[in-house]
Amino acid sequence: MSRTRHSPTLRRRRLSTELRKLRESSGLTQTTVTKRLEWSQGKLARMERGEWLRPDPHDIRLLLDLYEVADERQREQLITWAREGRQRGWWHPYKDMLSEAYSTYIGLESEAAAVLTFQALMIPGLLQTHDYARSIHSEWRTEATAEEIERRVEVRMARQEVLTQSDALRLWVVLDEAALHRQGGGTAVMREQMKRLLEAAELPKVTIQVIPYSAGPHPGATGPFSILKFPDLADPEAVYVENLAGELFIENPDEVQPFQIAFQRLVAVALSPQDTIAMIARLIRTS
Repeated sequence: MSRTRHSPTLRRRRLSTELRKLRESSGLTQTTVTKRLEWSQGKLARMERGEWLRPDPHDIRLLLDLYEVADERQREQLITWAREGRQRGWWHPYKDMLSEAYSTYIGLESEAAAVLTFQALMIPGLLQTHDYARSIHSEWRTEATAEEIERRVEVRMARQEVLTQSDALRLWVVLDEAALHRQGGGTAVMREQMKRLLEAAELPKVTIQVIPYSAGPHPGATGPFSILKFPDLADPEAVYVENLAGELFIENPDEVQPFQIAFQRLVAVALSPQDTIAMIARLIRTS
């Protein structure tokens, strides 16, 4: 089933950013706004941080009036974002098993223009086969039931539709060679997974590069990460980092920049896409 790439998550993110800018332009503090609107302590701070699930258009109108925003087109745009931000993304039926950070990532990925990702030990989710994804989740979540694991795999498979839609996102993957040798699910599963990589590499907006062992130490040694870019330049890039300690979203431009530089360096030391395809094909033949 084809899914829309419209993302309520991105609308809420835009709304939070614009509301903060409008308040700052008005010269009002969060405390002042909270007192004048008689809101509970912290409500506005949460709104500006994007910590809401269903923005209330009435609250937005109150803020726009207080900030003396007279431009009708601007007012209508923010109210529209609030309405669209109240909608439910395709991943909503799985919300009981998804962390807030992962749900946010899926929401932003759904409408991203590009995802640049580095993985050291596994194939990234957007390129995983069903069997490979099941093996990964089974190893990660030993306490989960078979049904829970299958639901998580369903989410992973559904995410992959962004690669084949008419407005497919641009995916640039850099893998450490170790990810190709680590037998997720066994030899047969890994062989099919590498075939999947070759198929994905033929998609017009997918680039895959591998950093060979011979390249030695590289910036990816600190761990995997993904950079999200958006169609509208007004939407700042974001970085998603996942590890045993949890998940982290980074949106501050100064904190995003080191990841941008690291990705450029990883691309530079990796094999070319053509040589990467040749390496994967050799591994399939010898597996």
